This record gives sequence, C-alpha cells and structure tokens, in this order.
Amino acid sequence: MTYCAAIRLKDGMVFASDTRTNAGVDHISTFKKIYQYGIEGERFIVLQTAGSLATSQAVFTKLQNDIDQRAEPNINTVITLFDAAQMVGECMRSIMNHAKSVANASTDGAFTSSFMLGGQIKGQSPELYRIYPEGNCIRATEDTPFFQLGESKYGKPILDRSVSYATDPRHAARALMLSFDSTIHSNLSVGMPIDFLLYENDSLKLPKGRRIDDNDEYFNTIRHQWSEALRRTLVELPKAPDGYWDS
Repeated sequence: MTYCAAIRLKDGMVFASDTRTNAGVDHISTFKKIYQYGIEGERFIVLQTAGSLATSQAVFTKLQNDIDQRAEPNINTVITLFDAAQMVGECMRSIMNHAKSVANASTDGAFTSSFMLGGQIKGQSPELYRIYPEGNCIRATEDTPFFQLGESKYGKPILDRSVSYATDPRHAARALMLSFDSTIHSNLSVGMPIDFLLYENDSLKLPKGRRIDDNDEYFNTIRHQWSEALRRTLVELPKAPDGYWDS
C-alpha cells in the first residue's frame, strides 16, 4: 500500500508521497512514487501514483520515453494540464489492458493503479487532477483543494481541519507532514522516506524537492511537538460535569 497527497492552494502547491511497497512482511521495498516533468520557465508537472507498482512504472517509463524520443504529443508538449491528465489515463488503460490480455485475466485486479497530476503551464492557472483506474479524472477546486491516494483515512482528518484553499503553502506542508506521521503511526504499509515537493504558483520553476527520512531533524521536531501538544490538550480539556456519565 502507499500514501500520496497533493494540495492546490491560492499561492502554491504541495506534493508528498511515501516510498514503501510491500507484498507481505518478507517483501518490503523502497520505490519512488512521485515524478516531475516540465521545462523551466514554461511548465511544471508532477505525477504521483498508488496501486500496482508494475503498472505505475510502465506508465512513468512510457511518458519518459515519449519525451526522449520527441513523440508528439508528449507530457512536455500538451497544451493543457487536462490534456496531460487524459494522456496519463489513456496510457494507464492501455498498459492495464495489455497486462490483462497477457495474463488472460477477466478483471483488472492486480494491474490497477491510480494517479494524481498537478502543476502549471505558462499562461494558465495551476491545476490538480485525480486520475482513476478507468482513465477518467476529476479536478481539485477551491472547495476541495486536496486529493489523496492509498491509505488516506488516517491522515485525512488533519488536512480537513487545517487546510483550505487560502492556507499558506508552508503551513499546508507542515499539516501534510503531520498527516503522514499519523498514517505511518497507524499503518505499517506506509513508511519512510517521504518525497516532498513545494511549488510557488506562477514561478514555473522545477523545485528540487526533499526526501525526508527517519533522521530528518525538522520532521522529527514537528512530529514530537504535535504529539506533546495532543497529550497536553487532552489533559487541559474541560472535565465532564458531575453526573454526566450517569445520565
């Protein structure tokens, strides 16, 4: 399993993905699940994935091969981010259908993947899409500024309570760190390191990003202070009135 999240904000975008994959307790590995495309000053595109590792890697490989071979169109030449999302959806369906036919399988089953695509093309607004295994997609809005893939239930409450479209990107990044911390605490199938990208809207820069591991001092400070704050707040909450539990 995995956990990926992406947030589209008024002033920026934040992307994060864990790197753990497992096929049972004896087969735990580290694989990158977030890829960046684009041309400095012209476009910035991020693609994240959850699901079948084989399908996901095949999609990433096909997209990069098209760029390298200057196939038209490719993810660095499509006119809009919606076109990019459609391209990823079509590529995924093609790869899944091929895998099904080779395996003589009646359903997608183990071949299923999902993706999130976000970024900005020069002269257009930043956008974020969630791409379903069927190949269709939905776009993030001001009312729903973030998407998640994989083990989302443990980290979603933190994002629901602390992130809105107007949230400062660095505040949202801290909330996303805590979202991952909560998920890692509650689910062994999600683990470090975590790949983070922070993008400033209209900069059209390709951020270097950061890989956060168990020894990251800032991340450990944030998770420790959050845990202590929760314990302290629980103790400081008002006591129930006399007879409350007996009524």
